[in-house]
Amino acid sequence: MGRVGMPFADRKVRGRSARSSKAGKSHGHVNGKDIMPSAIRSQEKRPWHSLALDVVRASLRASEAGFGSSEAAARLEEYGPNQLPHRLPPSWWQIVLRQFRSPLIYILGLAAVVSLAIDEPADAAFIAAVLCLNAAIGGYQEWRAEQNAQALQKLLRVRATVLRDGDVSEIDAEKVVPGDIVCLESGNRVPADLRLLHAHGLEVDESLLTGESMAVTKDPAWTGEENVPLGDRLNMTYAGSTVTHGRAEGIAVSTGAATHVGQLALDVVESRGGKSPLLERMERFTHVIAAAVLSAAVVVGAFGVLLRGQSISEMFLFAVALAVSAIPEGLPVAMTVALAIGTSRMAKRGVIVRKLTAVEGLGSCTLIATDKTGTLTVNAITTREALLADGRTIEFTGEGFDPAGEALLDGKPIEPGELPPLEAFTRAAVLCNEADLHYTNGSWTSRGDAVDIAFLAMGHKLGWVHEKALAAHPQVNEIPFESERQYAATFHQVNDCVHVYAKGAPERILDMCAESDFKAARLAEAEALAARGFRVLALAQGIAPEDLTPDHSPPDPQGLEFLGLAGMIDPLRPGVRDAVEDCHDSGVGVTMITGDHRVTAMAIARELGMAEHEDQVMTGQELLDKTPEELREIVGRIRVFARVSPRQKLEIVNAAREAGHFVAVTGDGVNDAPALRSANIGVAMGKGGTDVAREAAELVLSDDNFATIVAGIDEGRVAYDNIRKVIYLLVSTGAAELVLVLLSVIAGTPLPLLPVQLLWLNLVTNGIQDVALAFEPSEGDTLRRKPRPPKERIFNRLMIERTVVGALVIGCVGFAAFYWMLNNGWTELSARNGLLLLMVLFENVHIGNCRSETKSAFVMSPFRSPILMAGTVAAFLIHVAAVYSPLGQRMLATDPVSMLQWLTLVPLALTVLAGIEIHKWLWKRRTVSV
Repeated sequence: MGRVGMPFADRKVRGRSARSSKAGKSHGHVNGKDIMPSAIRSQEKRPWHSLALDVVRASLRASEAGFGSSEAAARLEEYGPNQLPHRLPPSWWQIVLRQFRSPLIYILGLAAVVSLAIDEPADAAFIAAVLCLNAAIGGYQEWRAEQNAQALQKLLRVRATVLRDGDVSEIDAEKVVPGDIVCLESGNRVPADLRLLHAHGLEVDESLLTGESMAVTKDPAWTGEENVPLGDRLNMTYAGSTVTHGRAEGIAVSTGAATHVGQLALDVVESRGGKSPLLERMERFTHVIAAAVLSAAVVVGAFGVLLRGQSISEMFLFAVALAVSAIPEGLPVAMTVALAIGTSRMAKRGVIVRKLTAVEGLGSCTLIATDKTGTLTVNAITTREALLADGRTIEFTGEGFDPAGEALLDGKPIEPGELPPLEAFTRAAVLCNEADLHYTNGSWTSRGDAVDIAFLAMGHKLGWVHEKALAAHPQVNEIPFESERQYAATFHQVNDCVHVYAKGAPERILDMCAESDFKAARLAEAEALAARGFRVLALAQGIAPEDLTPDHSPPDPQGLEFLGLAGMIDPLRPGVRDAVEDCHDSGVGVTMITGDHRVTAMAIARELGMAEHEDQVMTGQELLDKTPEELREIVGRIRVFARVSPRQKLEIVNAAREAGHFVAVTGDGVNDAPALRSANIGVAMGKGGTDVAREAAELVLSDDNFATIVAGIDEGRVAYDNIRKVIYLLVSTGAAELVLVLLSVIAGTPLPLLPVQLLWLNLVTNGIQDVALAFEPSEGDTLRRKPRPPKERIFNRLMIERTVVGALVIGCVGFAAFYWMLNNGWTELSARNGLLLLMVLFENVHIGNCRSETKSAFVMSPFRSPILMAGTVAAFLIHVAAVYSPLGQRMLATDPVSMLQWLTLVPLALTVLAGIEIHKWLWKRRTVSV
């Protein structure tokens, strides 16, 4: 579509290095409480789109000739630079300190302090080493993720063309101030919120702000009510949007944090993100484990004093040592490793993790609130259908601006030149066109209006290339598109005469056609296409007047031949439909929240199977007066929200969370950032997403594909499964040690294990195995399971029962063996040595029980998890080395074990396998019957 001159077109542009005389104050980042200077807060928040231009000029004290250098510098000093507010990236030491912000870490730290207080420096050193290792692993993973995905504030780091001292000057966009006269042309990024003064053919892409995929045609003469949605304010352009066509002049009414995008960025940096499911569950688990260990230690101490007559001080020290030993010290490291492995696996499947806890969070979500444009769709207009003048409908395959695809008639491919009416339709679409589409460096690149590019991509599918078509039919004149005309036309030399090709609104093109008797029928066809969510354009051709010359402006064409209607839409991404079905199969709901029109949203939702009827779609206008209670009810039954503002999207997400959902929000635009920040898990697009959106999110999709989320859900569930397996291993063996000691106190036997032996079991032998267990691959059925209930604790009924069974079998069998050894001539040292070996063997066998909560250990091949097998063997061999080496014997008070003792202890260790297998069988019978 054409370009025309502007009032400022002939003005002299001053040097590109123009600068104001004073640098503005450096504000905009979040540094403590200083988010933006008071001057910016004082910028008037007025409905600029609804005010008369004279009122706008007077309010901003704007001059038609622009500001002088001194006035511009004064305003820059007053209002501050035109920058977005943003968070400072965390330093390495902040990332490391963040690893210690866990209730479980606090308990371990207290245990280390207590160990020092009771003169057990070895225990304290063990725990300190665990905490440091955990911080190193977690800190490195998060630091690397931050480096890979750190958002760069680029939306306003552009050049801007303004009027200064009566001339046009190009300056840094950061120097734009309220009241500046800003000049725009095709390809410019809008540097501030502008009220338009003049415009010619101005079309602006606002998809990153509104979610609407089509460029908006602007009209400076338009005025509307105060509550008109942002996407319908035709006399305004907003910072961060892009000019796709035409030229304009406008007054800067808001800059920096006071712009629409700045307010959204403030919502992001000032808001606190929702907690991930893992954090909430681990907080509850920590409280449970702390209470359980403390209670057990008190009980053991009381039994020792009351039944064995030991001193209070002695039993207090022993109870503290037992509590320190029973706490699962290896859990933070194993959990961090499990999340780090999930991070690596997710990265291989296209998901970049910025925060470790977000790995599991995606797997726990019960609802995905997704943007439409650029997330479910490709964010590139595509010609999907052509309804030719003879009534035949042509379908086009392919997505976006990539010409890959073909034309189909009744499902059969059409060869180039095979269908003359389609050839004429395609010729008109390619010749009446100002865009460029080229294949360079292995990919297709384009420039120009999205509709024109879509027509060029369609032409490639039928063998029509823009440059070759122009060479064969040279252009001699044109009528550029303007909103007042509602059409564009080009004139081309064809043999001995000049032909005209026109495209535009169906009603306008039909008015110029010779056949007027079928106009009503054609308009009905256009309305039917529009009702299906298509943007509809008509194409026509004819013979130009004989007196037409290149030097004269041509008149409106008349007597044209109607060629057909083109139906365009922003199509679904490949694989999205299957991904939505997979989400439903895995028990995860999908809700579309878009700023696009109701009809377009309904068309996409119908194609995805998310909605079938109009009453399943609700617009932002309908949500205006809803109470929080009503909104929670609406979120439970409506799956498509259209024409919503960013604040309304945030309210929808918060309502879903209040309704009990763990919400994952996906999006790519600035309009998505507040909701991304507020969600339990924010998922931003990596390729086409804005920096503000990526900064607000915990996860980033490197391929921008909604289908990748399903892979992320799979890996997130695997990570959580592995964390539960590790917790079960550590807590069940720790509880077994408590049972063992409690039985010993009750029976009046010597202490079955020394504190250093307990720590050896927890941190060395079990510590190696629990880290190896974190590498366990998927069991294969993660996506066939429903998400765990949001309020479900880590210690659900299954975990509690399984822990009790495991602890009782290990504790009781271990104590029975220890008691038998003491009563059959074994010395106290030898009995402890034998029991310690038996506990190691229990752990080696029990690791097989932990590999699945429901499947038998006999169907879980050890070879499918080589790291776990290697870890188990390594833990066993390390203990064997400690038993037979002088250093290990001195440290752990152990002795070599005879072959007879080995043959006695190994069968005893298998009892825990039998006990858990029986419980799995009983649990399966119970759940199946229910």
